[in-house]
Amino acid sequence: MVPQVVRRLKRIFKCASQVNDISVEVVKPEIDFKDPDWKKHFQEDFDNRFRLPHLTDILDVKPRPTSFSLKSRGPLGDGNGAPMDTWYGYVNDDDRALLKVIKFASPNSAGAECIDPDCSWVEQWVHRAGPRKQIYYEPKEVKAAIVTCGGLCPGLNDVIRQIVFTLEKYGVKNIVGIQFGYRGFCDENLREVPLSHQVVQNINLAGGSLLGVSRGGPSISDIVDSIQAKAIDMLFVLGGNGTHAGANAIHDECCKRKMKVSVVGVPKTIDNDIQLMDKTFGFDTAVEEAQRAINSAYIEAESAYHGIGLVKLMGRSSGFIAMHASLSSGQIDICLIPEVPFKLEGPNGLLQHLEHLIKTKGKAVVCVAEGAGQELLQKSDATDASGNVVLGDIGVHMQQQIKRHFKYIGVPADVKYIDPTYMVRACRANASDAILCTVLGQNAVHGAFAGFSGITTGICNNHYVYLPIPEVVRSPRRVDSNSRMWHRCLTSTGQADFH
Repeated sequence: MVPQVVRRLKRIFKCASQVNDISVEVVKPEIDFKDPDWKKHFQEDFDNRFRLPHLTDILDVKPRPTSFSLKSRGPLGDGNGAPMDTWYGYVNDDDRALLKVIKFASPNSAGAECIDPDCSWVEQWVHRAGPRKQIYYEPKEVKAAIVTCGGLCPGLNDVIRQIVFTLEKYGVKNIVGIQFGYRGFCDENLREVPLSHQVVQNINLAGGSLLGVSRGGPSISDIVDSIQAKAIDMLFVLGGNGTHAGANAIHDECCKRKMKVSVVGVPKTIDNDIQLMDKTFGFDTAVEEAQRAINSAYIEAESAYHGIGLVKLMGRSSGFIAMHASLSSGQIDICLIPEVPFKLEGPNGLLQHLEHLIKTKGKAVVCVAEGAGQELLQKSDATDASGNVVLGDIGVHMQQQIKRHFKYIGVPADVKYIDPTYMVRACRANASDAILCTVLGQNAVHGAFAGFSGITTGICNNHYVYLPIPEVVRSPRRVDSNSRMWHRCLTSTGQADFH
């Protein structure tokens, strides 16, 4: 992540970092609930925050008929547009999707997200994604660039492929890839990669990223200087929270310079920790791959005398992978996530529960997210290139503590530890993620041609939407410890409260 963006993101995250049990943060303005019109004021504030930035905010640009249609094999009118009376596949600018669909009767309901003490229902609408009848670019004049940032994630190549396919459907001929994340903008040794249908046709058959990934990068000013020098009109940024914060800073700088550039994000994180979205691409594949590791740990535990299988999964601040993998496998006895603190020692500690499992079942399988139990480890001030604090290895720590405990009580235990982190990241997207990547890639291009910038595209309540980037990077999305999904996980594992 770009250094100054790291500092900005830390300020953004600070306001929500003290709340560990929220699944979706809704920024609540100061509201006087005694005011009979408070709902109206809340909705006005919400509409202002979720308004999509547009090229017309800073430039006097006029729309033209779109060149995109599924009624022809190529762009309409050879890229010049045509009347749309014969096809009704376009999205109206006033189309909206509901951000929330559950009406909670009480703040005490499981997973309740209430605006006021009475849990009043307030409609919160966000913009529907898809192709528009009017576009704000001449396709033949567009130069589009794609960049993949952060770590690897299943589905990166699928998104790249669909962005290229959709750009060509509009009539864009000049498409390039920026190599190795943001650093590719300014590293003289990294050249642009020309992209076309022929180049990307089969890249979805492999994991990784055709363009490469990296963390860190040059300053925002240098990146925008490079965008100007390269004459880029559309920039598609694939990444997580940090990458999106960088994309928003690039958008802001382009606006300051009054550049006609659309910056559109595509949310990528196997941790599923981006706010307001049902899921991000790569998550389903990560859960599926994690089950393979869990199954191996189960077989090891089943086959050993007093066997204990221990699996560490990704999840720096959010335990979605560990929770969903535990639920789907049905083999986990203990699931540990960053959002729920736990103790190892004591009468209610995890080690006592492991003793109980060994006595009653003869085996146990434990799944722990990498960010869980960090309070049990020595804290480090070290950070990675993205500005993230380097975590202690909770998996190794637990392995050592479990062995020490059972040796101390004189009970034999055979502990097998599995860390599948890089296997999970590097694999090809499964069918579910491949579909999600396809739609996200297409909608990113539709959003750019519609003139939006500083936005990201995602899925919300099973509908595809556009969201302003600042609203999704306010804090990482986290597992709600009072949610029905976490309760289902506890029911499945039968684990105790390790406090």
